Amino acid sequence: LADGLLDEFISNGGGDLVDALASPIPSLVIADMLGVPGEDRAKFREWSDAAIRQDPNVPDTQRAGMVAARALYEYFGHVVEERRKRPADDLVTALIHAEVDGEKLSQQELLGFCFLLLVAGNETTTNLISNGAIAFAENPDQRRAVREDLSLLPKAVEEVLRFDGPVQGLARTLTREVEFYGQKVAVGEKILLLYGAANRDERRFDEPDKFDIRRKQRSHLAFGQGRHFCLGAALARLEGQLAFEALLTRIPDYELVSGGREYRHSGPIRGLDKLLIEF
Repeated sequence: LADGLLDEFISNGGGDLVDALASPIPSLVIADMLGVPGEDRAKFREWSDAAIRQDPNVPDTQRAGMVAARALYEYFGHVVEERRKRPADDLVTALIHAEVDGEKLSQQELLGFCFLLLVAGNETTTNLISNGAIAFAENPDQRRAVREDLSLLPKAVEEVLRFDGPVQGLARTLTREVEFYGQKVAVGEKILLLYGAANRDERRFDEPDKFDIRRKQRSHLAFGQGRHFCLGAALARLEGQLAFEALLTRIPDYELVSGGREYRHSGPIRGLDKLLIEF
């Protein structure tokens, strides 16, 4: 899939890497895992992009996002009914047959899980790939090292996640009183956990603002931690490795176009709507 997408990108002479590679890989993979038929992929990707790419400062994107979300819920409703009649080897079928404490998921829970898996499996990995493409372009020595030794790819993906993670923070509501650095926080209060700051903490990482793929890895928080650890971490890592391998071997000396990046306005999510590159 990565090679096929880059074939078209290269033949076009470059352009927007988000639209050409970073966005379609995770959206098409998660569509396949959910059991979306091939003929529906284009429509499915259009809906998923609209549902995710909402800018609070642009009302039209929010309206389009709501329309897309309703369309996706309706679509998954049909998929669930179809899988009840004819099970398949996909995540929807697995969810239908799953039990929690002896009870199967309700229809609303099934649809909610489908929507969650779609969003989680799409947005974050898109950002991992596009953020990584920038990090490699701005650190040509690191890019060259990976290109010359692809066995460094797993460590490179971890460093991208630490250095410029797709999710910079998430909110939590406290269930017990805690104290951090002399600051007491009471039960019921809400806090914003800034993973991006933790991943640049000089008490844990030497030269934290340096992009270093050979860094002696200590656990970063890009995927959360404990019971909140990302369910799709292994898939995201694999997609990142394969996307970077294809990009760095097929277009080894790409350059960022001046003024060619547009960051998404999406709360604690850090990623791009557009990333123009040339080669």
